[in-house]
Amino acid sequence: MSTLSIIIPCYNEEAVIMESYRRTKAVVDNLPIHATIIYVNDGSTDRTRELLNGIAAADARVSIIHFSRNFGHQPAVTAGIHHCRADLAIIMDADLQDPPELIPDILALREKEAANVVYCVRSSRKGDQLFKRATAKAFYRLMNAMSVVQFPLDAGDFRLIDRKVMNEFGRLKEHGKYIRGLISWIGFKQVPFYYRHEARAAGTTKYPLSKMIRFATLALVYFSNKPLRLAMGLGFTAVVVGLILTVWFALGKIYGFSHAESGWTSTITIITFFGGVQLLTVGMLGHYIGVLFDEVKARPEYIIDELVQPDKEDEA
Repeated sequence: MSTLSIIIPCYNEEAVIMESYRRTKAVVDNLPIHATIIYVNDGSTDRTRELLNGIAAADARVSIIHFSRNFGHQPAVTAGIHHCRADLAIIMDADLQDPPELIPDILALREKEAANVVYCVRSSRKGDQLFKRATAKAFYRLMNAMSVVQFPLDAGDFRLIDRKVMNEFGRLKEHGKYIRGLISWIGFKQVPFYYRHEARAAGTTKYPLSKMIRFATLALVYFSNKPLRLAMGLGFTAVVVGLILTVWFALGKIYGFSHAESGWTSTITIITFFGGVQLLTVGMLGHYIGVLFDEVKARPEYIIDELVQPDKEDEA
């Protein structure tokens, strides 16, 4: 019989962690397969660590990975996958926006379709502001337009993956992981599961606008070199525009249909245009070089401070 681990990354979730555990445990108690829970504490500075240790002390099915500091959501999910020893894993957040009550249905769909991955697609996003819904929708479509790999639209990290996918994921050595993209890239049979994305049960979002932009940029540069080609295209366009303007002003001076020598608007426009193109191109190249720099350093994606593993089956 298959085994299951539920991987739950958390950062400063003291307001919701006990309710999250209660609802997840209620689901685990009624599953027909042996299931455990792996919490990854991503360097929380509130009482999350204390609460998780209390949960693990009372429930032998709970394991905890405490990071030495905050490394980010994607490294936390990566650590959960690396330490999972079950046949199946479900990745979900602690804030209950991904309802744990859907786990039996996800398992049933996986069994019915004989799928390696069941990715959960948000048919609606309850509690999200219009700006966040619009930018999220635009992001997924931009990624598909820019990447050679097609990603499921409106799907987050909430998903089921099997042992075959976890083994292949373990072979991926890049450090700036965009996990939902990597799982799509790995391939095998992947099927969608549609659900309503709930509002946070408590606490505040850990993805403000600045983090969303950083996450989107990371995903884009790790999965596509089209921005580099776009920068080259902008440079070529700038050259063409510059040549056209040069000819235009030269002919205008000769035939008298322009007054380039007496005006400054055209000069400022040209300088601004070319300067913007150059800065955009250099910035794009710099970002890719920064990614290479991070990879060459080969630092670990995360550092574990403590492993709390009452269930020995989940030891690394």
